[in-house]
Amino acid sequence: MSKMDDLRAMREARYEQSRARAKTIAPATPARPATTAPASRPEPAAVLAVVPDPPEAAPSLCGHRNMGGRTCTREAGHAAKSHRYS
Repeated sequence: MSKMDDLRAMREARYEQSRARAKTIAPATPARPATTAPASRPEPAAVLAVVPDPPEAAPSLCGHRNMGGRTCTREAGHAAKSHRYS
């Protein structure tokens, strides 16, 4: 046999093994529905009361991203042509 015949025979043997294995594997069982009642969700007003307000003195950042994923730390709308990444 040539090298190509050996490779073809090995490929066919692996294919037959995988087909035989696929036939013996049992299909996945469907998930059972939940029997308990889902937990109640908090009221929207209670959720809004927990979220703190952002500080007014903190300037927003530019947020420009470079190709490496770093973001610009200059203030939003800066006049400088270059960005400072960190």
